[in-house]
Amino acid sequence: MKIALASDKAGFELKNYIKNYLENEGKGYEVIDLSEKPAADFVDSSLAVTHAVLDGKTDRGIMFDEYGTGSAMASNKIHGMVTANVTEENTAHMTTQHNGAKAIAIGAGIVGNKRAESIVDEYLGVEYAGGRHQIRLDMLEKLY
Repeated sequence: MKIALASDKAGFELKNYIKNYLENEGKGYEVIDLSEKPAADFVDSSLAVTHAVLDGKTDRGIMFDEYGTGSAMASNKIHGMVTANVTEENTAHMTTQHNGAKAIAIGAGIVGNKRAESIVDEYLGVEYAGGRHQIRLDMLEKLY
């Protein structure tokens, strides 16, 4: 599975920590770092992840900023994208399983390294369930 990562200055240290975690834990992920230097703004970094996912260059994405909210909001402005701001493991799991999250946003000012590891594991360790949940995604897609 290919995972896009990007961050602004506030999320850069956590992004690098998670990049290292994903590359060195033997989980088989291919990490695509879209911000080897911090993006000027969270809008830039979140849109880089969003387009990588929507264009099929990566399977999922993780974006980092100070609080996560701004990145999620910017990403969700792009038609077809589903990004959740995540601060704990259950939301990471359920937003993917029930809402088909294509990316998550993590706030480095809210979440520490170990919690970020757990969030990422939950997010990447589950697949979208489809079925009855697809009705909601279809409804979201019609909102343009």
